[in-house]
Amino acid sequence: MTATSHTQLGRRERQIVETVYRLGRATTSDVQAQLPDPPSYSAVRAMLRILEEKGHLRHETEGPRYVYLPTVPRDRARRSALRHVVDTFFSGSVEQAVAALLESSDARLRPEELERLSERIARARKQGR
Repeated sequence: MTATSHTQLGRRERQIVETVYRLGRATTSDVQAQLPDPPSYSAVRAMLRILEEKGHLRHETEGPRYVYLPTVPRDRARRSALRHVVDTFFSGSVEQAVAALLESSDARLRPEELERLSERIARARKQGR
């Protein structure tokens, strides 16, 4: 089953998927403990099942428990989410997105981070990107 876009998930569903990504693997109790204003255990279990049906999560059985894992590797999900943000808020402009990050008041880049970014830009230039 192919996962629908994370952008099509409700707020609580997104919180649950993000929690499973953050933890790597999680039981219903693990997820419930991480949610703000958590719903009941059975509500979390039902949402995990729905997210599994939608293709966002899968489970493995460990003894009597289900342990949930993301179906899409974290790096692929990260790229997809970032592409969505760039398309939605920056009209597809990577330059505008990077500029917004750099101009952010909490952007505190160390000299070595700036050097690595410069190297990535130089590589992208050489590759014609």
